[in-house]
Amino acid sequence: MNTLSYKTISANAATVTKDWVVIDAKELPLGRVAAIIANFLRGKYKPNYTPHVDCGDNVVVINAAQVTLSGNKWEQKEYVRHTGYPGGQRILNATQLHKKKETRLVENAVRGMLPKTKLGAALFRNLRVYGDAEHQHQAQNPKTININDYL
Repeated sequence: MNTLSYKTISANAATVTKDWVVIDAKELPLGRVAAIIANFLRGKYKPNYTPHVDCGDNVVVINAAQVTLSGNKWEQKEYVRHTGYPGGQRILNATQLHKKKETRLVENAVRGMLPKTKLGAALFRNLRVYGDAEHQHQAQNPKTININDYL
């Protein structure tokens, strides 16, 4: 038996194939759709997944303004940021953040599920989020993902 046939193949930037996918987030729970988006960005569903390499796809999220939150999370869930100045802590709830920028809820949820490293920042740049059903990435021929298959 040839033992070289059992070598583990590690993906690198030259061997990774990156696709474009469209995910419709209309009327779906925020956390569930964010977890699925993070898995596509990470590439964890691919057989040649390598943890330290950007193996994931480019993800386009449409209808992000219509995600749902259960219970009282629209009023109780808080998003904290800091301006960098003394006393500069700013807190917004989910309703206020949604009114300020309707795609920010999905962006924050997905960013929280990615690694907190340079790789995570690179993966986040592969995400495009749109509040309505229109997007400008038709030239990349993205394939539409049925999100109910992953819930």
